[in-house]
Amino acid sequence: MTSSDKPDNAADTPDTTAGHTGVAAMDWAAASADPQYRAAVVDLLGALAYGELAAFERLAEDAKLAPTLADKAELAKMASAEFHHFERLRDRLAEIGEEPTLAMEPFVAAYDGFHKQTAPSDWLEGLVKAYVGDSIASDFYREVAARLDSDSRALVLAVLDDTGHGGFAVEKVRAAIDADPRVGGRLALWARRLMGEALSQSQRVVADRDALSTMLVGGVADGFDLAEVGKMFSRITEAHTKRMAALGLAA
Repeated sequence: MTSSDKPDNAADTPDTTAGHTGVAAMDWAAASADPQYRAAVVDLLGALAYGELAAFERLAEDAKLAPTLADKAELAKMASAEFHHFERLRDRLAEIGEEPTLAMEPFVAAYDGFHKQTAPSDWLEGLVKAYVGDSIASDFYREVAARLDSDSRALVLAVLDDTGHGGFAVEKVRAAIDADPRVGGRLALWARRLMGEALSQSQRVVADRDALSTMLVGGVADGFDLAEVGKMFSRITEAHTKRMAALGLAA
């Protein structure tokens, strides 16, 4: 579910560069001495890696629906960027002594289930899914990154870097709505469905993985208590509303 786009009007996430304490002030060598923290990071990198691989596959499929050769080429370029992100995560897992496929395996069912439930019926739905639906997961990972050790944080933020999909999707969707305003209502309903499915899948994944759950509620990474988790999801929801506005859709 990972998308690499964070529009300028997205809700702010916690500061990821200053004022770090606890685990967030350590590098990987120091932080990974805690086996529970190590397990949480391996889960996180595994989830991200499979998300990037799935994003590559989906963008390649979406390119088949593109109405012009220029659009097809643009999506192919984005798919290539997602695969490069996957390679970086895969290589990092191997570097820290983990088997990448084993790290990804626990998340295959959740990601595949999400994509099966939200298969787009046309080109525009595919663009909205990548921009709105997957960006929810991207926001979530950025929130978590603020609490990671410095090495893991740098990697996570790097693979969430902008591939250009956001601006491309906004341009194409807004043009379609201008050409036929009725399209807006259909896409707004689609985006609401994506929001619900993405949050449900994220919550299920976290609930099934003890190390990730502990990280989120403060047992591993500093700063995430239950109240902060609530604030985190509020920020994610706010960012979703702003993305909808950027597309010219009602949240």
